[in-house]
Amino acid sequence: MKLVKQKRLLREISFSGDKLEGVKHLVQCHCILPQFKESSDPVFHKFVVFSIIDDSDTVQPKFAQCNNCGIVHKVTDICKSELTNKEDAKFIPNIDDIKFSIPADLTKLLESYQSDIATWEQAEWIYLTKRWDQWITLAKEESEDGDVHGKRLIFTDDGRFRIEAF
Repeated sequence: MKLVKQKRLLREISFSGDKLEGVKHLVQCHCILPQFKESSDPVFHKFVVFSIIDDSDTVQPKFAQCNNCGIVHKVTDICKSELTNKEDAKFIPNIDDIKFSIPADLTKLLESYQSDIATWEQAEWIYLTKRWDQWITLAKEESEDGDVHGKRLIFTDDGRFRIEAF
C-alpha cells in the first residue's frame, strides 16, 4: 500500500473530529536489521509510535527512539519523522515513567503481554483522557486458513478494563 493511501486510511480510522485522537503508526529509521545487512536491496527498519492528532487533523510533534539502533526521531506526521543527532534522550517518556500514571492492574497486564512503548503510551492516553470504549490489540495471529484471532484490551467506564478475544 502506498504511503499516501496508508496515511489517509489511518486518519479515517483514527480521526473523529472530537478534539484529540490517538493513533499508532510506523516510522522508518535509516538503520537496517542484521538479517538484511547483506541484501543488495536493503530493507530499512520501521518501528511503531503512538501519536496524538489534534482537531485540525495535525499530528502533535513528539520524539521517539528507534527500538533497533536507539537513534531519536522527531515524529512530524503519520508515518513521517526526522532523524536527530541524539542517541540518548532523557526527555522521551519510557515505560517506567508511564507506570506512575496508570493503575497497577493495567501495568501488570501490559507487562504480561510484553507490550511495546507505543502500546503503553496509547493505554496511558486512553486512561488519562477517559476515552472509554476504546480498545488496544494485545496479541493477534493469523491462522493457516487466513482467519485472524487475538485479544484486545477494552477500556470501559470509570477506568475499568477487560480482555476480549476476537
